[in-house]
Amino acid sequence: MTTTLHKGDLPDGLDLGAVVAVDTETMGLNPHRDELCVVQLSSGDGTAHVVQMDRATYDCPNLKKMFADPACVKLFHFARFDVGMVRKYLGVECAPVYCTKIASKLVRTYTDRHGLKDLSRELLGIDMSKQQQSSDWGADTLSEAQLAYAASDVLHLHKLKERLDMMLAREGRTELAQACFDFLPTRASLDLAGWPDVDIFSH
Repeated sequence: MTTTLHKGDLPDGLDLGAVVAVDTETMGLNPHRDELCVVQLSSGDGTAHVVQMDRATYDCPNLKKMFADPACVKLFHFARFDVGMVRKYLGVECAPVYCTKIASKLVRTYTDRHGLKDLSRELLGIDMSKQQQSSDWGADTLSEAQLAYAASDVLHLHKLKERLDMMLAREGRTELAQACFDFLPTRASLDLAGWPDVDIFSH
């Protein structure tokens, strides 16, 4: 496993492929208050790229181009939050997307444990550490433990997608999952516009 830290943006000419695993680290879980600090990415080859954002400008043309590329699937776990943060702080419509948490909820109906740690343990036999989840991601210098944690959140998403795709096909829910994925940017926009906890379709 190799983890590379980039300050401010991805380097020119970096090709992460047609499906890129993505996660974000923020100062908290309120997009109106807590800033985007780190974006981590992986092409699924065992390497991770960690971008420490310049929070004064969020000037990251290469990263923004990747997020906006319609030929590149952005692979998340709990895409709803990450897509909203990308929209708010980078000003980019992030699509198309795939969310392993949504896929899990559609096929692992025998459990209510759909966190990345639980999913990785069951489907891949990998026990992930979440020790750095609540650390200070706004620090000027990220620790080795923070970099390792950030990398771990994206290194296994491609394999999880493979397993979940097989389960979705087996249960006849592939098209339903895709419809959910397609709606995610709209759901994130509703969050940012003030409807975070409301079912907009309810009576």
